[in-house]
Amino acid sequence: MIRKARIPDVKVIHKLLLIYAQQGLMLSRSLSDIYEALRDFYVIEEEGRVIGTVSLHICWEDLAEVRSLAVSPDYMRRGVGRLLVQSCIDEARQLGLKKLFALTYQPGFFSKMGFHLIEKSELPQKIWGDCIKCPKFPDCDETAMSLEL
Repeated sequence: MIRKARIPDVKVIHKLLLIYAQQGLMLSRSLSDIYEALRDFYVIEEEGRVIGTVSLHICWEDLAEVRSLAVSPDYMRRGVGRLLVQSCIDEARQLGLKKLFALTYQPGFFSKMGFHLIEKSELPQKIWGDCIKCPKFPDCDETAMSLEL
């Protein structure tokens, strides 16, 4: 079951993100960051257990980022990530957004979801606020991808 995240989900979301942040595969998010952005998050449950999460972060009137996509390692390659990203795409369309983007180490996955490669320089400067917090800044090695809605 996919649903919007709730307060009791925050610590589970944090733990899921930490799995990949510790591997250098995504930017770490503090509990405070997750509480502040909780309305952006979706979770997917199986048998009452949160097994994945994703966030749709609105950047501007026509642009949002799919971020913080994390699936429990026990549930990888079962379509969980696809369902989570599709929830973001559906919400973005409902909101009237025109474009989504993702910064990722998994371009093959996002390509299967309809995203295409773009240059990071195509993204507005406004989105780089979070990048300053990243230990890899300014030498970002993530791939920028975009989806026109």
